[in-house]
Amino acid sequence: MYTNIFDRLSFLSLFLVITLSPFFFLPFTNIPVETSKGLLLVAGLAVCVICWGLARFFDGKINFPRSASLLAGGGIALAFLLSALFAKDSSVSFFGTMLDLGTFWFIFSVFLLMLMSSIILGNPKKAKIVLFGAILSGGVVLIFQTAHLFLPSILSLGILVSKTDNLLGSWNALGIFAGFSALMSLLVVEFFHTTRTEKLILQVLTVFFMAMIAAVNFQFVWELLGIFALIIFVYKISITFKEKTAESVVDAAGLEAPKTRFPTFSFVIIMITLLFFMSGDFIGGILPDRLGVQNTEIGPSLTATMGVTKAALKEDPVFGIGPNKFNIVWAMHKPAVINTTPFWNVSFNSGSGTLPTFASTTGYLGVLAWLIFFILFIVSGVKSIFSSVKHGSNWETMAFFVLSFYLFVSSFFYSGGSVMLLLAFSFAGIFIGLSASQRQQGEVSISYLNDHRKSFFSILLIVVMVIASAAVSFRYMERLVSVSYFGQAVTAQNIPDAEAAISRALALFQNDLYLRTYAQIYLLKLDSLAAKDATSLSDEDKASLQSSLDQAVRGAQLATTSNSQNYLNFQTLGSVYQRLATLGVKDTYDKAIEAYKTALTLNPLNPGLKLDMANVSIASKKIQEAKDYANAALALKPDYIDAFVVLSQIAKSEGDNAGALSYAQKALSIAPTNTDLIKYVDSLKNPASSATKKK
Repeated sequence: MYTNIFDRLSFLSLFLVITLSPFFFLPFTNIPVETSKGLLLVAGLAVCVICWGLARFFDGKINFPRSASLLAGGGIALAFLLSALFAKDSSVSFFGTMLDLGTFWFIFSVFLLMLMSSIILGNPKKAKIVLFGAILSGGVVLIFQTAHLFLPSILSLGILVSKTDNLLGSWNALGIFAGFSALMSLLVVEFFHTTRTEKLILQVLTVFFMAMIAAVNFQFVWELLGIFALIIFVYKISITFKEKTAESVVDAAGLEAPKTRFPTFSFVIIMITLLFFMSGDFIGGILPDRLGVQNTEIGPSLTATMGVTKAALKEDPVFGIGPNKFNIVWAMHKPAVINTTPFWNVSFNSGSGTLPTFASTTGYLGVLAWLIFFILFIVSGVKSIFSSVKHGSNWETMAFFVLSFYLFVSSFFYSGGSVMLLLAFSFAGIFIGLSASQRQQGEVSISYLNDHRKSFFSILLIVVMVIASAAVSFRYMERLVSVSYFGQAVTAQNIPDAEAAISRALALFQNDLYLRTYAQIYLLKLDSLAAKDATSLSDEDKASLQSSLDQAVRGAQLATTSNSQNYLNFQTLGSVYQRLATLGVKDTYDKAIEAYKTALTLNPLNPGLKLDMANVSIASKKIQEAKDYANAALALKPDYIDAFVVLSQIAKSEGDNAGALSYAQKALSIAPTNTDLIKYVDSLKNPASSATKKK
């Protein structure tokens, strides 16, 4: 009895993780959507593993699929573990801020999800329940996002502010998910036994999914969906040619299956995708324009990502720099041409796609692990497709392979967030379980009731899994609360509230992002106190001033210790020392320069760091050094307006008005509508009139 109850609970928790993940989030909180989904993944998996472990404790046996693909998936998790262990500042690679997508713990979680899906959901009945639940989930997302497009303020729920804010993360990620949902409906309509009403509902849903794709108008989705629809079309045609019965066939359950007909639905979808792909924005831009949807996503191109990956693998060939460190890899190896774009100072956390991002951080070991997994997975999937054609059955197996493959392909070309990878691994697990159940000796069974040694180690393993799952869930809840406090800190309306919130966040969990924010908050507090008249400062104000000074330095220093590879931490430390120098604190100019130089070794093509050093040099009366740093900034970014302004101000301070004017005019030629620059140039052209105005 207990076994049956716990097995039902493990199935339910796994089902909820898969079906709720697309639209699960915590409204009216400071917790990001991605973090909310991490909570669902961790909590759902913990309940699933605990209940499954208890069920195995009572029935005395463990069954799991005999699958090379499953072992290869474990190889991916192992590669991430080794890469994280050998990484510098390994906590970033293991956990990140909050079970970040690129961390070992996220990859381990989705592998565990795949494993449990293969064990628990690896039969046709449960697989169908999950598939129909996933379609329903897609419908819920569609309905909500459609309503949100027309009522963005009413349905913001405290998190979704703009029209393009959605439950999947990025706007393009929503388009990929809509394509995935359309593909699910298409597969069910073409291959599964359904009533006329069910088929009609699925067809209507597919139309709505296609409408959402059109609203997003992400060309990649049209391409991907069109290719998969074409494969399904050809696949269905091949089955038609093999059909021996003209009117109908009877399946093993005694149910009449519909006569195999021309796959009209697939053909229509192919035509629609082809129309939108070929027309570009001529037709594809109509619906976004009517809805008033403007979406501009920035990120490294595939070429830039591959270039960065190649450079990173040269430096750390075996284990890589460590999971969850693409921003560090990007800062170190980004192409010089990026400085000619408006995004020169953007710190990208992912590359062009999720999988290429992993390749750049986990070394050749990670690349090899993914390659082995995909080879085995694709070979197994192709075999299942040919088997379905031959025997006219096993549609569930074929469907879950196609769907998971769609998500893996999309993850290669686009960084779509955690939901895409979560669904990819869970559907792959179901495919593995279904494939194993159709083979003789497709399962490995371990019975330990009659063997004392097996019993001891098996029960020990189950107990460890249960305890570990509960412990991880508890720790995740702590971090979830810390994220909430951090959100309160960055949105606080005053310094005391921000100070209190960031302190609470750090009490629960420390990372370099929190510590940088801690330092910046105390810098603001320091500035507010320093702005007061020195004679009006009370003893309490003076004590607070000294405390703020100490806390700002402490926070910045701890940030560099927490993550010594992130240039932002050293840039923050440099800015703290630079501010202290202006307050007359001794030896801080040199410390500021030293911090900026360290930041520059981690981000060698960043002109902003050179300019920071120029400003420090100006403040410390080292004018020639300031000129050298400003010119070095221009060498990295020839259209750097701020560098021209700094050089202009230096020339002006030296009495070289012509030189000052020349630099200022160069800056104005880059930004001719900048009102501040226009006024500055006018003041240099007419110094007398400017002086009169000042009087």
